[in-house]
Amino acid sequence: MFPYAIWAFLEAGETPADAFDAGFLPSTRQLDRFYLCRHLRVDLARYAPSSENRRVLRKGHGIRTELVPGNAFVLTPERRALCRRYIDARFGPKGMADDRLDSLFTSPVTTHVLIFSENETEIGYVTLYVESGRMAFYYYAFYALGHANRSLGMLMMTTAVELFARRGCSHLYLGTCYSESALYKTQFSGMECFNGFSWSPSLAELKFILRRQLRGPEQHLLEDPEYLSGEWATGPGQAAGISRFRCL
Repeated sequence: MFPYAIWAFLEAGETPADAFDAGFLPSTRQLDRFYLCRHLRVDLARYAPSSENRRVLRKGHGIRTELVPGNAFVLTPERRALCRRYIDARFGPKGMADDRLDSLFTSPVTTHVLIFSENETEIGYVTLYVESGRMAFYYYAFYALGHANRSLGMLMMTTAVELFARRGCSHLYLGTCYSESALYKTQFSGMECFNGFSWSPSLAELKFILRRQLRGPEQHLLEDPEYLSGEWATGPGQAAGISRFRCL
């Protein structure tokens, strides 16, 4: 409802993990600017696979995964073609230009690539930003849309959650959530949403915010009586107390 963005820039001694934790996502692939937004993460200390998570993983039997450093991943013509087919089918030919696709795999935001393969054939890739022990960011995913496993995309995300939980990572960030179509990212215990001032574990709060934005809100969230009467019940004073933002 406001015609501006809130940007953040790292200070001496800070790393991108600090920006993620404060509610920001990368605004550039160079990690030199971040923007405040509504996005999701999984608190991996609280994650435990649900019956649905286990079902998705079982359907991936026979699919192999390998996490490789970004600088060890070569975007061969075959790999580029798989990514191109995915982009064109999902977003159209103008969804991502070839030069942007190429630079994605060599930019600072891609420290690692998670490769999925079956019967010696690669079927999917996830680009990730990883700070060992602290956090990982599930950035872009590309996969074979015609694969027999119609839940391949969900399998890839669930596999990443499992992988970084086993590795002792604190959080896995899953990107923004501005529509109900993004709620598939909430299928993990330990899910949290950045609501503008703090990380909230309330799925009901997130769904309320999504419904509210469809009405074209005319007042700030923390001035909305319906929001303030919700089960999450955080008023302006409480928000100021729990927010990490401080005036210097």
